[in-house]
Amino acid sequence: MPDREERFRVMLDMVEATVGPEPRVLDLACGTGSITDRLLNRFPNATSTGVDLDPALLTIARGYFSADERVTFVTADLTDPGWTSKLPHGTYDAVLTATALHWLRSGPLATLYGQLAGIVRDGGVFLNADHMIDHTTPRINAAERAHRHARMERAKENGAVDWARWWDLAAEDPVLAGPTARRYEIFGEHADGETPSARWHTETLRSAGFAEARPVWSSPCDSLLLALK
Repeated sequence: MPDREERFRVMLDMVEATVGPEPRVLDLACGTGSITDRLLNRFPNATSTGVDLDPALLTIARGYFSADERVTFVTADLTDPGWTSKLPHGTYDAVLTATALHWLRSGPLATLYGQLAGIVRDGGVFLNADHMIDHTTPRINAAERAHRHARMERAKENGAVDWARWWDLAAEDPVLAGPTARRYEIFGEHADGETPSARWHTETLRSAGFAEARPVWSSPCDSLLLALK
């Protein structure tokens, strides 16, 4: 993914700017723990709760962080109305997520934003880095997508592993084979989500109860949006 590390850097810059260097963080749809890993490397006194439903990715995350008492993982479905009851804390300084919520359609995502408004403490933040497409610019979007996919193809020619091949390898791994099979039982090949615009996200977050919301970083294909409670 182009600009991935720059996106994480800006995300953590804004965490420090808004809630300081020792935050209690909810890593939302945490996957293998990419955000949590960078968070703790930068802020050693931070703590993180990772929440996800994917059994394969959680197997990797729990193994990687098994000796780290600063990290807790929770298995939960973000579309379940009661998922927040599984969290070890009632509120968090920051809720962080990246390249995950586009797996949800706009209705469930709006509901989730309302739930997050109840989890983020007053003065706390929500940061979402994801695909946010402005559908009023179709020619720009098409040019960007073609350029990005050409770069991806060149990377594959040089040995990079793409999404499909990564999951093939997971299915062949003796530790991950079982969790990967369960993952496909839950999600299928790919979830039927949406990629609304950054404007939709900001308006929905404000309606959900956040005081301020706007993009703080963008690339040709993604945006990083910050909402302040």
